[in-house]
Amino acid sequence: MSGHDRLYGRDRKLRVAEGLLGRARGGHGGALTVVADAGMGKTALLDAAERTAAEGFRVLTAIGVPAEADVPYAGLHRLLRPLSDLVGELPPAFRAALAPLSGGEAPAPFVLYSAVCELLSLAARSGPVLCRVDDAQWLDRVTLDALAFAARRVGDEPLAIVFAARTQAPLTGIPHLRLPPLDDEASLRILQDAVGDALGTELAEEVVDLASGCALAVRELAGGLTAAQLSGGAPPPRALPPGSVLRTLFRHRHLRLTPGAQRLVLMVAADEWLGAATVARAARTAGIGAREIEAARESGLLRLADHAVAGDDAVVVRDRLVRSSLWAEASRAERRAAHALLAQVLVQDWQRPSLIWHRAALSGEADDRIADELAEAASRSRRAGRYGDSWQAWQRAAALTSERGARADRLLAAATDAWAGGRARRARAVLRQVRPLDRDGTRAGRAELLRGEIEAGSGSPATAVPMLRDAAERLAETDGALALTALMWAAEAADAAGDHTAYAEIAERAAHLPGVPATPRADLMRAHLAGMAATFRGRYAEAAPLLGRAVRLGEALAGGAVGESGEPGESGESGDHSDDSAAQAWAALAALALGDGRARALAAGAVASARLRGDAPAESYALAIAARCETLLGHPPVPVAACHEGLRLARATGQHGHAAEQLAALALVAGFNGDRDAAHRHLEALSGGADRRGLTGADRRGLIRAAAFGAWAPACLDLAADRPGDAAARLRLPGGAGLAHPLARLLAAPHLVEALAYTGHRQRAARAAEDFTRWADATRTPGRLALARRCAALLAERDDEAAAHYTEALRLHESADAVFELARTELLFGARLRRGRRPRAAREHLRTALRIFERYGAVPWTGQARAELRAAGDAGPAPDPETAAPRTAAGPGEPPALTGLTAQQAHIARMVAEGATNREIAARLLLSPRTIDHHLRNVFTRLGIRSRVELARMIR
Repeated sequence: MSGHDRLYGRDRKLRVAEGLLGRARGGHGGALTVVADAGMGKTALLDAAERTAAEGFRVLTAIGVPAEADVPYAGLHRLLRPLSDLVGELPPAFRAALAPLSGGEAPAPFVLYSAVCELLSLAARSGPVLCRVDDAQWLDRVTLDALAFAARRVGDEPLAIVFAARTQAPLTGIPHLRLPPLDDEASLRILQDAVGDALGTELAEEVVDLASGCALAVRELAGGLTAAQLSGGAPPPRALPPGSVLRTLFRHRHLRLTPGAQRLVLMVAADEWLGAATVARAARTAGIGAREIEAARESGLLRLADHAVAGDDAVVVRDRLVRSSLWAEASRAERRAAHALLAQVLVQDWQRPSLIWHRAALSGEADDRIADELAEAASRSRRAGRYGDSWQAWQRAAALTSERGARADRLLAAATDAWAGGRARRARAVLRQVRPLDRDGTRAGRAELLRGEIEAGSGSPATAVPMLRDAAERLAETDGALALTALMWAAEAADAAGDHTAYAEIAERAAHLPGVPATPRADLMRAHLAGMAATFRGRYAEAAPLLGRAVRLGEALAGGAVGESGEPGESGESGDHSDDSAAQAWAALAALALGDGRARALAAGAVASARLRGDAPAESYALAIAARCETLLGHPPVPVAACHEGLRLARATGQHGHAAEQLAALALVAGFNGDRDAAHRHLEALSGGADRRGLTGADRRGLIRAAAFGAWAPACLDLAADRPGDAAARLRLPGGAGLAHPLARLLAAPHLVEALAYTGHRQRAARAAEDFTRWADATRTPGRLALARRCAALLAERDDEAAAHYTEALRLHESADAVFELARTELLFGARLRRGRRPRAAREHLRTALRIFERYGAVPWTGQARAELRAAGDAGPAPDPETAAPRTAAGPGEPPALTGLTAQQAHIARMVAEGATNREIAARLLLSPRTIDHHLRNVFTRLGIRSRVELARMIR
């Protein structure tokens, strides 16, 4: 199969098309419209579906041609010609209706449409039929209407009708499949097919970035590469080659617009985005009418997007590919006119950096004075957390800076702020400009550090580890603190990738790294690395004091922020914006390893710190840590709320590694509660089967930690469903098929002990319990000690010995405020007492377990508790249909007023009744105040009240 025949990055879309053909083969036909702009792979998708699923089909094809768009029946003539021998079998009225295909009179539309339906149905009687209609936007209207009519009526025929079009209209009522831009991995594979593996990494990244996910653009850019570019002797392309199909298409779309609309499009291309108010001012200034503005938008060259600073809709060029093509085709006079118009209409204070840039662009020369002014504006935007503005100002300042070192510093600042604003692709593109300016010095180390952080956050931790270690070595001689930070991020990436040999090497290097100032942050990092490395090696007594020190240092740092100067390299030890939040997040991870409840507060502080700065990757990372802490130490529904908030941010900013962590946490929470549907939904997304944003399977991307925690969830479901044998088998799976991460294995050990004990494998259970007990005895935290005591109870031979362990475990659970685990222990204790013929004592524990399980909507666990109660001679209260559904609010002991609220709403209502403000609730639940306000309005509506006072009165 040739490179052009291969289909990359469309697996889910291909399955949809194949499913349509499979159903048609079985006599249940259907239709589909594949929608995407030129070059996105519509035809390739249909070709692949036809190759893999259309064997035995009769294939009829029609292709829309612009020259025939105004010729009635042209498309039907091409599509139906192979069926001419069947026309004679149609009723006379239908034969007459098809006469125009051979020059006859035009019939009534309904009769024609019905005749087409009947002819296709007749063809399908001898075997399944596939009608492929490519470039449907150029079909004549009669053909399009007739085929759309038929497509809506093929449900009972072995017939599939598939359209490929650039827009869904007028194919209404037909399911459509929209093709999004390809992810970088798919684009890179297309590029390798076109050029080969000899392509340099930087050139490949630049081509993929410029192509903006368009398959045809990748091929056209690859075909236009010169020998000098391939050898690294010339810079990479900045636009599609002249005369290429796509560049010509974009130019023709532009030229078809009126002069005013053309000028508007170039003006937006000159600034990348403009607020709606600015566009209106420009239109008034240049005499551009409302219809011209609408025509520019409908051309597909522009689109609307939100912009936080402008406070309104922003008008932007569709993507970098379109912008570069239009700008490359524009004449010097057209470019100057666009800059001049923008210099007239950018009047707001926050637009001053853009104003300075466009004035400078009119002169066309480097100007250090203007560059300094732009850098100062970038610093102000950075301090205000407006990274969407600051990165662009830094980049423009760099373009006007004559001195190489200063230019590299400003490009680094631009990349840093682009990353902070959640623009990973932009950050990578800017970093590629830094490398030629300083290949061996400190700047190169800082660039490699940022590049490694981006790769780790974007879901490629194994790729990030060598980058970050290299950055540390480059920085070691000149900036020990920053080198230590690079090692810390390298260790975090190694942990995410499951490479704990590398983790140990990194921790050892950090311990002996010279030139590191003696600061609390440096001490925290070294204590954290040494403590976690010892934990992974099973040296728990050595690890505990180190991790405890990291937690204390994190608490000490939590109240102070690192310097806020916006100048490059002057924002503290590492020059980034997330020092404070990162330190708290690392301390939270240390606390989590100890089982210390302070992990939740530290993680919440990290989220708040990153959110205050507006640093999207730092917030996404902190939310991922918070999700893990809440899942393993918290109580529903807090983990669910925190995970969903983090998942939305991670997906919006391309933090696929963090998204995988959130999905694993969501799956695990659902597994703990026994919510099979939710767990499987999140696990499917984690494995890549249901994710629409390019997140491939966590294990396939090397996200071993996320995959391991996700793999724990099915075992939890098995325990909730009273299938301990299945749970034990899952938890003991070797390698990547099981819990291929030491901390996940350690945390899951109590579940493994329970499963093995209940299936009679007591020796294996004892070995698992021994390791966990050593860890618990070293950490001395109540939650871990409680679980260790529960393991001992499960393995106890005598009932009195088991009772002593269970009693102490319950005391420790209460001390740790671990309500759900307390319920699990109450259930196990009650079951042991019942089997020991102490039903009265058993009922007390089982009722407590039942109340807690009902409160959290843990349906399978509620069922187990009820079954044990019945066996102990107490049927218990009748099941409440409200509490029988997952995650409902009001269980036994809850105020009646909360009945009917969701668990999240009830949780917020209780905190309001306690006097907490929206901002305080948001901080505790790791949500935004706006989200809390939304939930609270829904609470008021459901309860029929208007104020917080009324709510407090109802609950109390």
